[in-house]
Amino acid sequence: MGRRARNAPRRAPDRGAALERLILDTTILVAAERRSLNLDDLIGDEDDVAIAAVTAAELLVGVELADARRRKNREAFVEDVLTIVPVEAYDLAVARAHAGLLAHTQRTGRSRGAHDLLIAATALDRERTVVTVDAAGFDDLPGVSVRATRT
Repeated sequence: MGRRARNAPRRAPDRGAALERLILDTTILVAAERRSLNLDDLIGDEDDVAIAAVTAAELLVGVELADARRRKNREAFVEDVLTIVPVEAYDLAVARAHAGLLAHTQRTGRSRGAHDLLIAATALDRERTVVTVDAAGFDDLPGVSVRATRT
């Protein structure tokens, strides 16, 4: 599988029940890439970790927009993440969860970032806890479990 970037998350080995089912928000991975956060402090060896498809897109945009000095390292980090961490697809079940969350935000008058809602909907449908640096993006979303941390 190749080398694992120093701060890239580990995929849990298949050793039985996972401790927690987690979905990593982009903010967590950006902090890890910048070395302001150690993922090993947040993720247990047996945790079941994934990212949403939109998180993969956000990471890849970061590679595309990186200056020449940072691009090679950022690309290596992102490719390690995409190799190691499963990507949860945006499918009809996630779309249904997304519609419910969008309706909730419209009813409450509290808008959220479009990508945060996609991550939240993926977490909700896949029964995962969102791990994020930006708890405000996920606060009070019905059925969405959040684990917030600081960098």
